[in-house]
Amino acid sequence: MEKEKKFARTLVTTALPYANGPVHIGHLAGVYVPADIYVRYLRLKGENVLFVGGSDEHGVPVTQRARKEGITPQQVVDRYHSLIRDSFDDFGISYDIYSRTTSKTHHQFAAEFFRKLYDDGKLIEKVTKQFYDEQDGKFLTDRDVEGECPYCHHPAAKGNQCEDGCGRDLDPTELINPHAKDSDHPLVLKDTTNWFLPLNEYEDWLKEWILEGHKEWRSNVYGQCKSWLDNGLQPRAMTRDLDWGIPVPVEGAEGKVLYVWFDAPIGYISNTKELCDAQSERWGTWQQWWQNDETRMIHFIGKDNIVFHCIIFPTMMKAHGGYIMPDNVPANEFLNLEGDKISTSRNWAVWLHEYLQDFPGKQDVLRYVLTANAPETKDNDFTWKGFQANNNNELVAILGNFVNRALVLTHKFCEGIVPEAGELTDVDRAAIEEFKNVKTVLSDHIEHFHFREALKDAMDLARIGNKYLADTEPWKLAKTDMARVQTIMNVALQITANLSIAFEPFLPFSSSKLRSMIGMEQAEWNRLGSIDILPAGRQLEQPVLLFEKIEDDVIQAQIDRLERIKQENIINNFKPKPVTTSCTIDDFAKLDIRVGTVLECEKVKKADKLLKFTIDDGMAGRTIISGIAKWYEPEDLVGKQVCFIANFPPRKLKGIESQGMILSAEDAGGRLVVIGPTGPVKPGCQVG
Repeated sequence: MEKEKKFARTLVTTALPYANGPVHIGHLAGVYVPADIYVRYLRLKGENVLFVGGSDEHGVPVTQRARKEGITPQQVVDRYHSLIRDSFDDFGISYDIYSRTTSKTHHQFAAEFFRKLYDDGKLIEKVTKQFYDEQDGKFLTDRDVEGECPYCHHPAAKGNQCEDGCGRDLDPTELINPHAKDSDHPLVLKDTTNWFLPLNEYEDWLKEWILEGHKEWRSNVYGQCKSWLDNGLQPRAMTRDLDWGIPVPVEGAEGKVLYVWFDAPIGYISNTKELCDAQSERWGTWQQWWQNDETRMIHFIGKDNIVFHCIIFPTMMKAHGGYIMPDNVPANEFLNLEGDKISTSRNWAVWLHEYLQDFPGKQDVLRYVLTANAPETKDNDFTWKGFQANNNNELVAILGNFVNRALVLTHKFCEGIVPEAGELTDVDRAAIEEFKNVKTVLSDHIEHFHFREALKDAMDLARIGNKYLADTEPWKLAKTDMARVQTIMNVALQITANLSIAFEPFLPFSSSKLRSMIGMEQAEWNRLGSIDILPAGRQLEQPVLLFEKIEDDVIQAQIDRLERIKQENIINNFKPKPVTTSCTIDDFAKLDIRVGTVLECEKVKKADKLLKFTIDDGMAGRTIISGIAKWYEPEDLVGKQVCFIANFPPRKLKGIESQGMILSAEDAGGRLVVIGPTGPVKPGCQVG
C-alpha cells in the first residue's frame, strides 16, 4: 500500500496564519506544536525533512483591520508578520523557512500558477451577482457583509459563515437583512465576472484518491471530505473583486485579485522555492520537494481548513499537473478557553507574546500543557487551573522531581561523576526492561500523529525512574554498600539521559538544559532505550531545577483577567431589551414610589445575596430586604438616598418582614445599580 512506501524526504507544512493579529494558544495547540513535534522527531532520526511556514498576508481580514486602524494593509501585515514570526521563534517552532505571501517570489509564482491554469483552459469564466456598495463604488466580499442567519437567526452572521451562531457555511445572498459590516450604506446586487475552478470535474479523482486511497486519515478529516464529496462539488471562485492581493494576471481583470485560498496554499510552494534558491547546496531544488514521488508531504492544519487542503488545493495542483499530493493531513479540532470558544474579535484568548510576559522562560510548560490537552479527536478545553495542575503535578512532581533527585544524589554520593555500573539486581533489570521498548512505543505514536499518547509515554519513563529510586533507596545504602549505590546511580542517570531524548520533540528548551547538565552534546533517537548513553567517568554539571511550582495567586491573576474581558465583551455588545407591552398613566399611578434615606444596612445571615435596609421614609420608618449584596458593601449604602416602592404588601424573606422594594437598574454587565435622586430630597417624597 502507498502508506507503507519508504520516502526519501518529508515536506511538512503548517497552515499560514492571517497577519491581521497575533497568534494565540488555539493556533499553537491545533497546528504549530504538533507539527514541530513531528519535525523534531524526524530530525532526531536523521531523516531529510523540510519544515515550511509563513504568514498569509492577503484576504479580507487584513483589509478589515487596516480600515479599523486607519492604516494601509501593508502596514498591518508588516507589523503582525514580525510579531507572529517572533512568537513562533520564542516557542521553538523550528521552521526551516518562515516567509510571507507579500514577497516578490510568491507574487510571481502564484500569478504564473494561475496563468497556466487559465491558458490550459482549466478555469471557467462566470458572471455572478455580488453585493455592491454604490456609495463607495466597490464590490463587497462575503466577509464584508453581515446579516441575520437564515438558519439559527443569529443577528450578526457573516456572509461566508455564521461563525458565532450555528457555524454553517453561507452565501451573502442567504442573509436576512444583509448590510455592509463597516457602514450603513445601502447595498445592491450587481453582476461581476470571476474565474472558477470546476471542482465538480475532479470529483471522481478525489473520491478515488481520498475515499479509497487514504482510509487511514483521521476520522474528522476523512469524514468531512466524504461529506463534501457525497453532497457534490460545485465550481469555486478563484478570483475576487478586491484591491488588496495578487492582481489577476489576465487582460481585462483590473480590480480583481486572486482568491486568498488560491493564493495562500501556493505560499507553501513559493516559500520552498525561496529557500531552495537561497540555499540550493543544502536543500536542492524546490521541484524535488513538490514534484518528486520520493517526497512525502504532510499538512498540519485545524479542522476549519480541511476542505481547502484536502479538496481545493489538491485539485489546483492536479489541474496544473506535475505536483505530488499530501500523504496525510492530520487536522486537529478546536481548543476552547475556560469553556468558551477562542475569539480574536472578543479578545477571548491567551496570546503567545503576552504569555511570555507573564510566564518568562516557561515556553515548555505551555507546549506540554497544550500537547497533553491537544484537541486531536474532539474539541478540548484549556483552563488555567488545568495548566497549573499539569505543571505542578506532572512537570514538577514527576519529571523535574526524578531528574533533580538523580543528579543531586550523584553529586552527593559520587562527586558528580557518572559511576560504573556493577552487578545488576532483579530490581535493576526490571526497571531496564520497563523502558527498553520506549523508542518503539514512542515512535509508533508519533508516526501515527498520536502526540498526546506519545507525551504520556515519555512521562511514563520519568515515572519508572521515580519508582526505581523509591524501590532502591540509595540514600539508605550509602553508609554500608557504596558499590551498590554506584550501580543504582548509573541506572538512574541512564534513565535521565533517555528522558533528554524522549522529551526533545515535546520540550526542546528543557531537554537542551538537561543535556547540558549531563554533558550530552546532542540527542540521537536511535540511542533511546539504551542503558549505556552516559559513559562512566563523565563529570556532570551542577543540577538546576527544570521546572518550578506555579502558585495560586499567579493563576488567579489570569482568571481575573479573563473575567474582566468577559465583562467588557458583555458591555460592548449590550443591546437594550425590547420595550414591554404598553401601560397607561393609571397603571403607573398605582405604584407609590418614594424617596428614603438609608439609616442602617447589613448582610442577612445565611443569605449571600440579601441586604437588610433600615429606611427613613419620612413616616414611621421601614425595613426592606434587597438582593443586591453581590454588588454593594453594606456600609457604602448608609446615608444614601434611594427610591423604593412603598405600597407593595409586606412579605417575609429569611424570617424578616420586608416592607417594599428598593429600585435598581441592571447595567450592561448585569450589575445592579441602586436608583436614587441626584440631589437631596426629603424622605417620604413621592416619585411621579
